[in-house]
Amino acid sequence: MGTWLEGKPVADKIRDQVKNEVALCQQTFGKVPGLVGILVGDNPASQSYLRMKEKACQSLGLYGQVLYLAANTARDQLKAKIEDLNNEDKVDGILVQLPLPKGFAAHEVISWINPEKDVDGIHPYSLGLLLQNLPGLRACTPLGVLELIKSAGVGIEGKDVVVIGRSLIVGKPLAAMITNENGTVTICHSKTKNLAQVAARADILIAAMGKPGFIGPEFVKEGALVIDVGSNAVSDKAVVRELFGDDPKREKEIQDKGFTWAGDVQPRVIDKAGWLTPSPGGVGPLTIAMLMRNTLEAFKGRHHF
Repeated sequence: MGTWLEGKPVADKIRDQVKNEVALCQQTFGKVPGLVGILVGDNPASQSYLRMKEKACQSLGLYGQVLYLAANTARDQLKAKIEDLNNEDKVDGILVQLPLPKGFAAHEVISWINPEKDVDGIHPYSLGLLLQNLPGLRACTPLGVLELIKSAGVGIEGKDVVVIGRSLIVGKPLAAMITNENGTVTICHSKTKNLAQVAARADILIAAMGKPGFIGPEFVKEGALVIDVGSNAVSDKAVVRELFGDDPKREKEIQDKGFTWAGDVQPRVIDKAGWLTPSPGGVGPLTIAMLMRNTLEAFKGRHHF
């Protein structure tokens, strides 16, 4: 049986570093890094994400705010709001929570953000710096994945790494980051032939396709490091029982909130893997910690600190 690779201990170290530096910013400049999240619509999972991010800001001493906009907000209204935040000195990071409601093009909305405040690291300018392996703000979840891999003591250089998922938020930037770390990367997706066989060659397997419980033991090489990026809001009790068995805590979550969180990897993969991140509790804490660090770095960049 492998080892559960928890995200919280790694995230706590990063959060402590951020908290100390934020205090130094306050002493030096009389102000702290500021992050504003924007939620368009009322997606419950997105609301939960933003509440966690706002709480993280408060606990680390950053200025944090969430703007809640109706799903029928006009395109020009959203653009004007982002432009206001671009010009607001106390705001160092702007986060537009995805997915957006129908009628909005995510790539267009992200392009409205000043790249200096792109703490999500997915503005075309930020991605261009990443591909050139130049300094810049990086996507938070891929950054968190790299921190988890390093915490396991597994080097990336020369390793066969398979990333399942090609989103602009996780899969694509993560593949570029691993390439920059001298790993050999294969990106898989829904059109990949013999997906399980390709995945089972990986020394490091990263699941980021957004399908609860999709990855079973047949996808995993004996002793591999498996990172489960999936964070799926699941409301079907039958699916939850199939993944976790009879779990009163998850049943209660569905009853109280209407959903529970489940990853892309079946928990029983731990019997074959060398390491497996739990979901929740694996990549999630690192994503938020890296967002806090990115906000701090954006502040430092803007103030030449």
